[in-house]
Amino acid sequence: MSGSGRKDFDVKHILRLRWKLFSHPSPAGGPAGGGCLPPDSSFEHWGPSQSRLLKSQERGSSAFWKKSPSSASYTAAGPPNGTPRPEEEEAEAAPGGMEVAREPEKPPAPAEREEAPGGCADGGSRATGDGGGRRLSAASHPLSRHCDMDSSSSEEFYQAVHHAEQTFRKMESYLKQQQLCDVILIAGNRKIPAHRLVLSSVSDYFAAMFTSDVCEAKQEEIKMEGIDPNALWDLVQFAYTGIEMHTLYFIQSKIFSHFIMVNWHISKCLLATDSELHLDCEIPENIMEVIRNQEFLLLPAKELHKLLASDDVNVPDEETIFHALMMWVKYDMQRRCSDLSTLLAYVRLPLLPPQTLADLENHTLFKDDLECQKLILEAMKYHLLPERRTLMQSPRTKPRKSTVGTLYAVGGMDNNKGATTIEKYDLRTNIWIQAGMMNGRRLQFGVAVIDDKLFVIGGRDGLKTLNTVECYNPKTKAWTVLPPMSTHRHGLGVTVLEGPIYAVGGHDGWSYLNTVERWDPQSLQWTFVASMSIARSTVGVAALNGKLYSVGGRDGSSCLSSMEYYDPHTNKWNMCAPMCKRRGGVGVATCDGFLYAVGGHDAPASNHCSRLLDYVERYDPKTDTWTMVAPLSMPRDAVGVCLLGDKLYAVGGYDGQTYLNTMEAYDPQTNEWMQMASLNIGRAGACVVVIKQP
Repeated sequence: MSGSGRKDFDVKHILRLRWKLFSHPSPAGGPAGGGCLPPDSSFEHWGPSQSRLLKSQERGSSAFWKKSPSSASYTAAGPPNGTPRPEEEEAEAAPGGMEVAREPEKPPAPAEREEAPGGCADGGSRATGDGGGRRLSAASHPLSRHCDMDSSSSEEFYQAVHHAEQTFRKMESYLKQQQLCDVILIAGNRKIPAHRLVLSSVSDYFAAMFTSDVCEAKQEEIKMEGIDPNALWDLVQFAYTGIEMHTLYFIQSKIFSHFIMVNWHISKCLLATDSELHLDCEIPENIMEVIRNQEFLLLPAKELHKLLASDDVNVPDEETIFHALMMWVKYDMQRRCSDLSTLLAYVRLPLLPPQTLADLENHTLFKDDLECQKLILEAMKYHLLPERRTLMQSPRTKPRKSTVGTLYAVGGMDNNKGATTIEKYDLRTNIWIQAGMMNGRRLQFGVAVIDDKLFVIGGRDGLKTLNTVECYNPKTKAWTVLPPMSTHRHGLGVTVLEGPIYAVGGHDGWSYLNTVERWDPQSLQWTFVASMSIARSTVGVAALNGKLYSVGGRDGSSCLSSMEYYDPHTNKWNMCAPMCKRRGGVGVATCDGFLYAVGGHDAPASNHCSRLLDYVERYDPKTDTWTMVAPLSMPRDAVGVCLLGDKLYAVGGYDGQTYLNTMEAYDPQTNEWMQMASLNIGRAGACVVVIKQP
């Protein structure tokens, strides 16, 4: 070994010892159980070569390996056979060695002489002193391939108790000295050397990376995109030391978006149930980055199912989810096609574009799968029979929260005589935040959305009625001035119908208006279209089934219950069935083929003590009838109403004393209103719209 006078181990001696300890087969005529270890009380029973080897180490032996002070009797199999087997001489040489210390022999205890069932000696296993090794008796440990030895021989079985720990300590020292490192992880500007074997032994993610057919498997340097360098260093240290650093569980950085790295197990990270790691928020939030990474394709089916079923994944549309599933299946089609129908059930196919569904029907992956065909047919019916959609509701028809867009509340009356802030509401977080500022104060104006931009139209500033039009880009937070309307209008209704924007009715500062203007986004010009039958201010408008509906409002003498619709193809207005209640300041929106009239007030023009309404009515255009549905939780005049996902949202308003900051949502399936997150400030007459991609 060294200058201490110890004899160096011969490679063949090591192989013989290894053969005796770990892989010696049972001879013919041995006990039926085979492989139980009959301990002996002397090194003489190890055979000539092993005996000489061990005796030569007596004076300078290591404390790492020690023999148990107790010994047991032989089994009934007969005397030990110490003669080396012929196979030992032919064993392939391997590096390594060990030193074994011999301790004074003691007579076996009587209890140890009793045989255990199966021919194994019933001897207890005890650790020897404070050394790192112990002898395991055959009776106290089940048979394994490590003890598949000649049951008639007298070999003793030694195990290093701290072998794994000391091995990792050695690997840690190699890491500190940067020896034998075979991979470098790059995070930011930091390079972190490591050993592939160590990383793979503690991380299923790295094991998959280094053993599968991905580009990283052969690269010496691997870039970990979006990973905090300090966090990655802590995690690598954890692999070598097992020490759970504080940052391991509380790192709040983009490492969570690289989800597999957090707790070193790909499936655990995607379970999204560990509140300490906050994966329930981080993984869905960064799902687009997850999908783009190669490790997404390595997910097991049960973990992919958790993502597909989530309402909170942050995707722009359902097509993204569908294409992600297709990528995953095609990565290993032979094995994964059997999971396709199960996973496809969690894709919301009815929300895919009709042209996409048409292509799926004859797709190779689906045409021979009956369950997939049923799902595709269900989605096609949803598009072909819109009048039956209320009867076809299911989890697959419910949009994911991120795909419904963002709700914006613009302006309105507040305690400061006019709000100039713009707030936005995210359904996934259920929080309102400030999104921007208006150029100036406007009241009783209208807002429309084209190409994810807000068009703010008309209104009044104090007593001055406006005809100006401005466009707000939420991405750049920049305002652009557009051509004005031909008529000054406040209290007007604004909506988009088949491309153009319509400005309906209102008040010009002198009289109530029945005129209607249309703005062409291509020519950037305003033109008049046919006028309404009745002049209306504080009117509610909405587009439904290719027609423009004008609902309620005031005409100068009283609030109105009447409603009429405009057909752009005939350029004519037609009267509809009136509402059950007269309403000015009414909020109007459409959902599932119905039109809803929400809140408002009812009072003659001469009476300033208006009766505020919490009533909600639903109009069915097929039957031309109105039906009362569940009322609001409180009266709301000048309430903003719009559709977000599959629910109607009533935002702000005035209850007779307070400008409201509360919001409630109506579920048509349950006919119930529920309270949602509140605005940051109270607003009445705020314009509320939804932008798909803010």
